[in-house]
Amino acid sequence: MRRHAESWRLVAPRNRESWIEAAFDRPNPRLDGGRIGYRAQVADLTLEVAQKLLAAQPFSALLGARVTAFGDGGATLELDIRPDLQQQNGFLHGGVLSYAADNALTFAGGTALGPDVLTGGFTISYLRPAQGTMLRAEAKVAYASRRQATCTCELTTLDDAGTSTLCAIAQGTIIAR
Repeated sequence: MRRHAESWRLVAPRNRESWIEAAFDRPNPRLDGGRIGYRAQVADLTLEVAQKLLAAQPFSALLGARVTAFGDGGATLELDIRPDLQQQNGFLHGGVLSYAADNALTFAGGTALGPDVLTGGFTISYLRPAQGTMLRAEAKVAYASRRQATCTCELTTLDDAGTSTLCAIAQGTIIAR
């Protein structure tokens, strides 16, 4: 991310290459055609870099999502359950659960494939209505090849007492670009 010269506020990068460049604080080789420059590797990915990549996503910032664990074939994403994220019956909206599963699966896939990944597709099964104070999406790599990873994700809610309740499971295919 770059800082606006006049106000020193963070300004979101305009394209995907800039997101990666901002997270690693170095040029992305794709900006110069991939001929010279630095190419980020899996070993370069840390929790701090994952947090920067998530923070660079405007929708993630809107939801208040945060990466709390990253590495060793897995990633955990958390967000606080707020009234504006609930549906008419007082349960967390299914779209928020899908968002959390999608991002957690993709970050987990990134631990095996590197930072330049996309979700190829995923399925989610809602097991019970999600209610509590926090949503946690814990994803892990089940299998990875050179170009794609299959990942699984468990979505749980935590209440005020810290009791965890499984509310959905997801599986997805993450592809390297």
